[in-house]
Amino acid sequence: MKVVFLEEVEGTARVGEVKNVANGFARNYLLPRKLAAPATEHYIGIAQARAEKEARRHARLDEEARQYLVPKLEGRAITIEVRVGEQGKLFGSVTARDIAEALQEATGVELEHRQVDLREPIREPGSYEVTVRLSRSVQTKVAVNVEPLGGLPEAEEAGEGVATEAEQQADVAQEDQLEEPSEQTEPEESESEGS
Repeated sequence: MKVVFLEEVEGTARVGEVKNVANGFARNYLLPRKLAAPATEHYIGIAQARAEKEARRHARLDEEARQYLVPKLEGRAITIEVRVGEQGKLFGSVTARDIAEALQEATGVELEHRQVDLREPIREPGSYEVTVRLSRSVQTKVAVNVEPLGGLPEAEEAGEGVATEAEQQADVAQEDQLEEPSEQTEPEESESEGS
């Protein structure tokens, strides 16, 4: 069935587009919800007027996003601290919703999780570059640093490594002190065994 779209249907069409769709899709979904209408001259004229109005609205939103939001978010880096297991894997994951909330807290810009373009949740600590869609055609990049709760494990391991070396040196010194008296006691023990 040939229809003209009166509203945007994500993944299918935008306002004003004329497309052939399956009859069942048109009769059961598009037409009852007034998302589309039969492709007659009357409805095509209505859809074109709506499309022009929608284009003006999106142009205004794009301009506002470039002027006010991009300067607040562009090049911004946020840090999200999460619990991490012994193997360096996160308990759970960092999602688009987590990133949107952290950005909103850091910048004051209200964002929905759908605006954060995250293909799959983040499951390991590290630095990631994430795209944020501010409007239909305005995007910006944000750096997201996922760190273990309480600091980076590499820093802790480096600190432990230094302590371990110092402990090893102390252990070697103790062993040297213990070996000397034990050499003296060994002959006494062998004498006592002979008696």
